[in-house]
Amino acid sequence: MLADQDRIFTNIYGMHDRSLAGARKRGHWDGTAELLAKGRDWIVSEVKTSGLRGRGGAGFPTGMKWSFMPKESDGRPSYLVVNADESEPATCKDREIMRHDPHTLVEGCLVAGFGMGAIAAYIYIRGEFIREREALQTAIDEAYDAGLIGKNACGSGYDFDVYLHHGAGAYICGEETALLESLEGRKGMPRMKPPFPANTGLYGCPTTVNNVESIAVAPTILRRGASWFSSFGRPNNAGVKLFAMSGHVNTPCVVEESMSISMKELIEKHGGGIRGGWKNLKAIIPGGASCPILPADLCDTAIMDYDGMRELKSSFGTACMIVMDQNTDVIKAVWRLAKFFKHESCGQCTPCREGTGWMMRVMDRLVTGDAEPEEIDMLLDVTKQVEGHTICALGDAAAWPIQGLIRHYRNEIEDRIKAKRTGRVSAVAAE
Repeated sequence: MLADQDRIFTNIYGMHDRSLAGARKRGHWDGTAELLAKGRDWIVSEVKTSGLRGRGGAGFPTGMKWSFMPKESDGRPSYLVVNADESEPATCKDREIMRHDPHTLVEGCLVAGFGMGAIAAYIYIRGEFIREREALQTAIDEAYDAGLIGKNACGSGYDFDVYLHHGAGAYICGEETALLESLEGRKGMPRMKPPFPANTGLYGCPTTVNNVESIAVAPTILRRGASWFSSFGRPNNAGVKLFAMSGHVNTPCVVEESMSISMKELIEKHGGGIRGGWKNLKAIIPGGASCPILPADLCDTAIMDYDGMRELKSSFGTACMIVMDQNTDVIKAVWRLAKFFKHESCGQCTPCREGTGWMMRVMDRLVTGDAEPEEIDMLLDVTKQVEGHTICALGDAAAWPIQGLIRHYRNEIEDRIKAKRTGRVSAVAAE
């Protein structure tokens, strides 16, 4: 279990003062000017060495992403954009940072922005996050008043501004290029890549888009050293991380833990166990709605990190688990996700625009058992035609839960179709 002194977010539950004074008491904004004095290259290489990977779901190495930013300006300014959209169903970790520990993010923006030569940070916050926005804006104002950001930030001779932009609650705006479109005042629709944001991003200038948690952990990593951070977790899955669990656990929570912790230990220690005991577990979606579902037998030994989830043909995502017990209608649960992705598709790419609706309509019939048995394979075939054929990953996100369902619960789907036809419930369906 992670020791308290190794936790980066010391106020995740809002028990302490979230103001600047409170944050300073807990060690934030401590020697920030000295960190900046060590220079851009040191900051980027330290984050690279730490092994930090993007905490928004994709898991791209953070330091490497920062190093893509131009070393010399060609006359255009550079920007840091923080993705605080957090629209992934069941994901509720960045929200806690912004609500209770906002200064970690504001300091992170300054340090990361300096590291990549940005003149300003734009934090794009989700439309539904009203109180979080207020807490974050208060923290930004406090940092300006104390001279920590703005002109001559922290007395370093470096000017850096932080702007907070409120979105309108669209899931697609969590995709980095759709977020940039929305930030510029247009409809949130993903852009074609290349050009990548590091070359042509916000307002046509070099831009890096990072998740809230990825940015908020940066100052602590720099203060304590890359080797401290990389000492947690398995190789290539380093660090500490915010995990969350919702659904059928006795105490749903957000908790900071070491990477590569086992799924079972995480649930038993922090979630108070499964409702009705571990034997009552049916399935877990490991990291937000777009990760393929895992049946109970795989959850026994599952390791919560990028590689551990990939080995099980799922995805680590945001590490916010949806736990389902034996009472769950797993077909209906995946149908609900299919409905969500259909609703949130921006409609730009034909496979996604048409495919998400098509998949949802087949799922409608699978839930009630009114489908033909051959439609199961046809549905699987359609998910393959959507996956990988769209500009952004929303097509993949819509396809994966359905692929996971068919991979692990095909017998349930078939039994439901049979039961509907014969009026009899088979042994498997009756469990």
